[in-house]
Amino acid sequence: MQAFRLINRERITLCVRLGTFFGAAVKITMTDIKTFNVIAAEISAATKSHFEIKTTKSIAGGDINRAFLLQSENQRYFVKLNQPERLAMFKAEFSGLQALAKTKTILVPSPIICGQTQTASFLVLEYVELQRATAKSERLFGQQLAQLHLQKQPHFGWEINNTIGSTPQINTPTENWIEFWQKYRLGFQLKLVTQKGFGQKLGRLGELLSERLADFFVDYRPPPSLLHGDLWGGNVAANSHNQPIIFDPACYYGDRETDLAMTELFGGFGRDFYAAYNDVWQLDSGYETRKKLYNLYHVLNHCVLFGGGYVAQAEKMMQDLLR
Repeated sequence: MQAFRLINRERITLCVRLGTFFGAAVKITMTDIKTFNVIAAEISAATKSHFEIKTTKSIAGGDINRAFLLQSENQRYFVKLNQPERLAMFKAEFSGLQALAKTKTILVPSPIICGQTQTASFLVLEYVELQRATAKSERLFGQQLAQLHLQKQPHFGWEINNTIGSTPQINTPTENWIEFWQKYRLGFQLKLVTQKGFGQKLGRLGELLSERLADFFVDYRPPPSLLHGDLWGGNVAANSHNQPIIFDPACYYGDRETDLAMTELFGGFGRDFYAAYNDVWQLDSGYETRKKLYNLYHVLNHCVLFGGGYVAQAEKMMQDLLR
C-alpha cells in the first residue's frame, strides 16, 4: 500500500510541476459555465480590469479540487472549484498565500479572490507556468525557505483553522509547542483515526507517545516559525524564470522542522536544497529523531483520507519513537 501511494505521489508531483492534468479529462458542464461567468465578474471587480473568458481548460488541481485555466485575450487565471460548503477551506488558503507573499521570501501565486456561488466555492489565483525544479532553483529554495522560517510571532498556531488535504487542521494559538503538538496535531489526528475505526492499538501507542512528548524536547525549544504546512514535492516547482514557487499551503506558526520533515516523507528534494537551507539556518542535531514524530502527523492523516493501509506504518513509527 505504501509503495502504491509513493508512486502515485511521484506521478502527481510530475504532472503538477509541468502544469498537466493527471487522469481523464474533466467534463465542463453547463453549470460550470454559469459558475465561470460569475467568477469572471468577480475577477473583474477584484482587479478593476474587465475580464471576459475566451477559453476554458481543465488542468491539474490536486487531490480534492477541480481546477481550470480561464483565459481572455491577454489574461489568465487558475481557478479551483469545490462544493459550496468548502468555502472556508479556500478562504484559509487565500489567507495563507497572502501571509507567505507578505514575507517577500518565496514566490507564491498571487491570490485574486475567493467566493461562493449557488453550486460551488471557488478560489482564483494568478496563473503561473510551472516547470521542473533544477539544482539552481533547489538551492535558492533552500535559502528562501530558511528565510521564511525566520519570520516569527510570539505564539504557535494561526489566526484561523485551515485544512491539511481535506482534513480540518486546528490552529488554536498556544504558548507551548509541546502542548500544541500534543493537542492539535497528534491528539487530533488520533481522534479522527479512532473515529474511522482503525484499531485500538494505534490509540494505545498514541497515548504512550503523547505522555512522552517532552522527551523529544529536552534540549530543544523551537520558536514559532511561519510554515508552509504541507511541503511535499507536489507543492513546490519553478516558474519560467527558474525561480522557486510554492502553493497549496496549510500555514501556521510552528517548529520549522515540521516543514523540513515533510520534504523527506515522499522525497523529491535534492542535496542542494538541504545544504542551502543549513547554510542559512543549521538544523538541530535532534531533527533526525523528531522528523519521524512530525511525519507521523501526515501518515495518520493519510489513514483518515485514504484508509487503513497506513495503519501499520503509523504503528511502526510510534513503536520506533517509543524506543
